[in-house]
Amino acid sequence: MGIRTGRQYLDKLNGMTPEIYINGEKVTANVADHPLFRDQARTYAHLFDMQHDPAYANALTVADPATGAPINASFLIPGSEADLVKRREAFTAWTDYSHGFLGRTGDYMNSALTALASAPTFFGKADPVYGERIRAYYEFAAANDLLATHTLIPPQVNRSETASRQAGGQVTARIVDQREDRVVIRGARLLATIGPIADELLVFPSTLLRGTPEDAPYSFAFAISNDAPGLKYYCRAPLYHGGGAFDEPLASRFEEMDAVVVFDDVVVPNDRIFMLGHPELCNAWYTETGAGALMTHQVVARTLAKTEFYLGLASEIADTIGITQFQHIQEDLAELIGYLEIEKALLRTAEADGALSEDGVFLPSWPTLNAARNWYPRKVSQRLPEIIRKFSASGLMALPGEADFANPDARPDLDSYLQAATATAEHRARLFKLALDASVSGFAGRETLYEYFFFGDPVRMAGAMLGGYDREPARARVRRLLEEP
Repeated sequence: MGIRTGRQYLDKLNGMTPEIYINGEKVTANVADHPLFRDQARTYAHLFDMQHDPAYANALTVADPATGAPINASFLIPGSEADLVKRREAFTAWTDYSHGFLGRTGDYMNSALTALASAPTFFGKADPVYGERIRAYYEFAAANDLLATHTLIPPQVNRSETASRQAGGQVTARIVDQREDRVVIRGARLLATIGPIADELLVFPSTLLRGTPEDAPYSFAFAISNDAPGLKYYCRAPLYHGGGAFDEPLASRFEEMDAVVVFDDVVVPNDRIFMLGHPELCNAWYTETGAGALMTHQVVARTLAKTEFYLGLASEIADTIGITQFQHIQEDLAELIGYLEIEKALLRTAEADGALSEDGVFLPSWPTLNAARNWYPRKVSQRLPEIIRKFSASGLMALPGEADFANPDARPDLDSYLQAATATAEHRARLFKLALDASVSGFAGRETLYEYFFFGDPVRMAGAMLGGYDREPARARVRRLLEEP
């Protein structure tokens, strides 16, 4: 079929029969039209429609090598730096629309599938059939333009224990029955962002397995339809409260639901199973296949757009209320410019310094991307909303809403007392509502937490980066200096 339209996506979503729990309600049909999912689904439908828009189609699509039909460019298996640039241009088209606030657009998991499908050497260490299956699934996902979510980590029952020992091993998703043609999964996993509006759920390995026999039931990778019998989603409370584009300009457009996934004896057929057992290979799932590199390439393109948004927002606020001339404001704006240019450099360096894998895939430079994914969550993502709060100050609390501006009795006072140095009261209110949603609201708080833990615990990530980085050339430089006469 190739690329879908937004209408095709919504119709498919409405035709599914998932089991979703939200705000005390059980939802099993017509998800795309449900009040709590409708706006999210239509935001994603717009992304599908962009693939058919002449203004974006060239950037967002490539020809399927097998059929010639247009498919999303995130399914392009890169064979050169030019292919990485093509993929990045596609990422940018979508992330410019969302300003980086959509963390689970289809190109994210598509990137993982693309790397996995082109890594037969890795799968051959277990059984070549796994590589054949994921290649077939990748082709199926590309041909049908599927939107996938994924779930990765065990529930937080006792963080001092491994997944196999959480509550006696009875909580984390695990294999409870295995036969020649299928396995049965029982237990739970976190955290399926956009789960309720996705087509498919990808259950990839948790990479903290110890490699002991008791870890075997927790070592697997598979894909399942979002409405598979026994699959349940338990959603967090919505962060969009129905305020519309004036009062909730980000949440109304870009709220992404997060959910706990429960597997109540879910049957997974063999053709959807991509790994069973082999904890050591599950731990290497992202590094040895190139999935981590292609996924992070997409993430850095997304966070670049987000940083640019915050630079623009901070600049608009500063000029609107007349604070740009103050040196401490200029210092913060210069800091944001530095972040933006560093991200651009990291992204392009990763592409320019890419190299062919043993399977002939041109992967972006992992050390560069690994530095980016360690730097952004800690150093950048937490500062962006902090700077907006600093610039806006009490203006974030003195904000009448859209209904107040529509009230003829209130409008004269608002126009008089809430005007800004370079803007009308209504424009100032719109701008500061945007600042509120980007720095203080529940939506903003979720974004800050989401970015900080996007790739996992930053402390553990730092340790992993240290362990995987070759520091010997740097040390040798020091030894040479010490040995010089």
